[in-house]
Amino acid sequence: MKKELALLALAAGLSTGGCATVLNGTNIDYSTETSPTGADVVFLGGLSCTSPCELEMRRGSDTRVDITKEGYEPVYVLIQSRLGGSTFGNILLGGGIGAAIDGGNGASNFLAPRPLIVKLAPLGSGEPALLLDKDGAVVSTVDEHNDQVRADVAKTIGNDLAEYEGKPEAGE
Repeated sequence: MKKELALLALAAGLSTGGCATVLNGTNIDYSTETSPTGADVVFLGGLSCTSPCELEMRRGSDTRVDITKEGYEPVYVLIQSRLGGSTFGNILLGGGIGAAIDGGNGASNFLAPRPLIVKLAPLGSGEPALLLDKDGAVVSTVDEHNDQVRADVAKTIGNDLAEYEGKPEAGE
């Protein structure tokens, strides 16, 4: 009897929540580093810090990060919320209910790039700001990254903030 009750409680718990919501939560620790350190980092919505820093962010929300430091070109990075692999596990193991819950609250998403590591360009140097991976290798220029995600991020933060000049897609 106890075994049946435990299985029933487990089934009820799984049917009322998504797997990623339970395992990951809807927020994520998000770290930002700059080279050189000591840059002012301002996230859309008002969160701010001085690099290096770590803040708690919503997994399911695209955003923009503005970075400034005296003597360096100001730069912004578009942060994209991307669908993670847990969605497919939800569909295979738990059906559509868990996937719908996790998709709705963003728990199955991750933020990219993460961590955010930016090599700032000295003022007037003509050099681009660079995105680096956690080992310090160049991933791309910040402009290249922004150009890749701009149209998608503009759908949630708006054309002006994403600096997107395209037309909204049908249904928006």
